[in-house]
Amino acid sequence: MTIFQMILDRKIPADIVYEDEHAIAFRDINPQAPTHILVIPRRAISGVSSASPSDAALLGHLLIAAAEIARQEGIAGSGYRLVINDGNHGGQSVNHVHVHLLGGRMLGWPPG
Repeated sequence: MTIFQMILDRKIPADIVYEDEHAIAFRDINPQAPTHILVIPRRAISGVSSASPSDAALLGHLLIAAAEIARQEGIAGSGYRLVINDGNHGGQSVNHVHVHLLGGRMLGWPPG
């Protein structure tokens, strides 16, 4: 069981900022920007590389939810970054697909 599943099951607390029938979003406990929110599907998919065509609508929903959260957080006008890490070399630390929503300051490229 991943830490994200424990958050979904309400076994551990999280600062939840959004939820609907398909997704939940909460503040990252180790923020890398003033706004750093993780958007996850309620149905576990271990990573993008293990997603199937039947997951397309759910994965798209995560991006639409992230855009809505950016509006709610007041960062949509100035811009924000969405990041999905996949696999060990991609920097994925929890094997449950998640979108990082980062904003609230100028973000450099490439990331550090």
